[in-house]
Amino acid sequence: MTDNPLGMPNAYMERTRLYYRALGYHNDYVWANFDDIPFTRLENPLSEATVALITTAGPPDGSNRNAQGRREVWSGAVATPPDSFNTDMAWDKESTHTDDRESFLPIDTARRLASEGLFAGLAPRFHGAPTDYSQRKTMEQDAPELLHRLREDGADAALLTAL
Repeated sequence: MTDNPLGMPNAYMERTRLYYRALGYHNDYVWANFDDIPFTRLENPLSEATVALITTAGPPDGSNRNAQGRREVWSGAVATPPDSFNTDMAWDKESTHTDDRESFLPIDTARRLASEGLFAGLAPRFHGAPTDYSQRKTMEQDAPELLHRLREDGADAALLTAL
């Protein structure tokens, strides 16, 4: 799909289908659909909550790969986040980049919002959620691992940002 000079809405779903076909995938991605939404309301006001950040970006060294080469959940210290992230992931590199960490891991913005009282503070670690074609792996392996790490960090809420 080419850029739309008329300012019409970008056909994201169709562009994604075409992009993944160009990468060699033979089956269209099946978009996740859940009848039971696995989210809950906060028990306390947001101003009292510790917020964790979750990104779909991978670590700069690609160290989140297991023995089979599949990406796994990873974590990093909010106090010392990396300046760069791996670029070996499949994405539309013509439309976006990883030059602005705040666009997919908004640590500085979150710190500012916490200092303004929107929430109590950030959890000590941010976490990386692997993007994967397997909804089963996401629901049965990655999501429970992320929840475990969020609970270890004392997070009350999480903000998920995509690369």
